[in-house]
Amino acid sequence: MIEINDKFVRNALPSRKPDGHKGDFGKLLIVGGAVGYTGAPYLAASAAVRAGAGLVYLGVPGCVWAVEAAKCVSAMPFPLPDDGERLTADALARIQEKLRACDVLALGPGLGRGESVVVCTLLRETAQPVVLDADGLNALSEDMSALTARRDRVTILTPHDGELARLLGISPDELARRDRVETARNFAVSHGCVLVRKGHRTLVALPDGRVLENTCGGSALAKGGSGDVLTGIIAALLAQGATADRAAACAVWLHARAGDLLAEQMTDYCVNPEDIIAAGLPAAFREAQKTEG
Repeated sequence: MIEINDKFVRNALPSRKPDGHKGDFGKLLIVGGAVGYTGAPYLAASAAVRAGAGLVYLGVPGCVWAVEAAKCVSAMPFPLPDDGERLTADALARIQEKLRACDVLALGPGLGRGESVVVCTLLRETAQPVVLDADGLNALSEDMSALTARRDRVTILTPHDGELARLLGISPDELARRDRVETARNFAVSHGCVLVRKGHRTLVALPDGRVLENTCGGSALAKGGSGDVLTGIIAALLAQGATADRAAACAVWLHARAGDLLAEQMTDYCVNPEDIIAAGLPAAFREAQKTEG
């Protein structure tokens, strides 16, 4: 098993051209949000900007667009058709139109339950790399053939154990009895995807059978919204040209290390996802880029 550490991240981060402009660092589309879940897409978009993506678009239900537009300064929210609470299948055409000009799709933060058609259709039809999280994973669990259809395309799934159990069609108790590493490896290999199994010592399982393990991070990240931040970082690194394995592994370490660095100042109790974006990530990126002495 490969350890994800500062040296790994230093060598794996996508480079930044000194004379680069925003078009050189990727265009990312994030789709999510619903009534009662406006924080998740905002956090994912903000993390993506902080992690270096050149342009970040945020597609949300029209009913929450005003909220996102007021929150987001660096990302660009736009409204999508909804039923007054969440996206409907009518949103597909608009999402696909916007996606034609983007390099990566992040799907699921705050999406809410009930609209599996949008998620599964996008998985089947999107050629670009997809990062799938939160209720995007719950929608996929209703039709796993949508993941099979992406075997020759980049797909990164970021489940916690409850979501992974649903994807596997087993109970959380059954999942807990299975070997953690082998379960992640078998899923990634059998579905041809990258699986980020979140939790203590987060695992990144690759479709070729390799498994990477992160050894930093703690309870500072055990707050609602932390997973949305991770999704934004992964998608941003993909948009900047990182390979799927490097984007996932680097993001996991940067996210976890950001939590550790802030916990030293604020304690595990007081760190929140917005702190991670505003202060933790810059510190973690800085540490990863230090020249080895």
